[in-house]
Amino acid sequence: MCSHFLDLRKVKAISDYQFSSTVTDILFEPEGAIKIIYSKNTNKIKYIYYNQDLLLSFRPTNGFFTLSLFAASKILANTQKPLMRAVVLSEISEFIKKGRNVFCKHVIDIDAHLRALDEVIIVNEEDELLAVGRLMIPVPYIKAFNIGVAIKVRKGIFKSKL
Repeated sequence: MCSHFLDLRKVKAISDYQFSSTVTDILFEPEGAIKIIYSKNTNKIKYIYYNQDLLLSFRPTNGFFTLSLFAASKILANTQKPLMRAVVLSEISEFIKKGRNVFCKHVIDIDAHLRALDEVIIVNEEDELLAVGRLMIPVPYIKAFNIGVAIKVRKGIFKSKL
């Protein structure tokens, strides 16, 4: 029990640094719903669940988290644009939902506080969740360039209109 408490404090500290204390409060409330899953081989933190839903995955290579679609939806429901978001043209929504990367020319708004390699939530102009990914270049370059990948999408919501 003590170890779980210490690990939860560690997880929250990383989240505070990576995302902000505001986002940490959104992701980890209520605290009793949080479950930490450990690697069978290394016994280190691997996944963070909120009830039965994957919230975050821990990447030991860089010491940071990757967002799940569930975590992204929690953040979207409790914050306003453009916090942690890249807003893309609604006309390319279907491509992004399928997991395609976001190009600079398609980004119409983005959180100015994001840095290269940060986790980012991709939304359309109506603030609907499309995907989660990693920002590849600094925000000023995204706004200045018309070519190149701005965000590598890790997971799209995979919905398509038939």
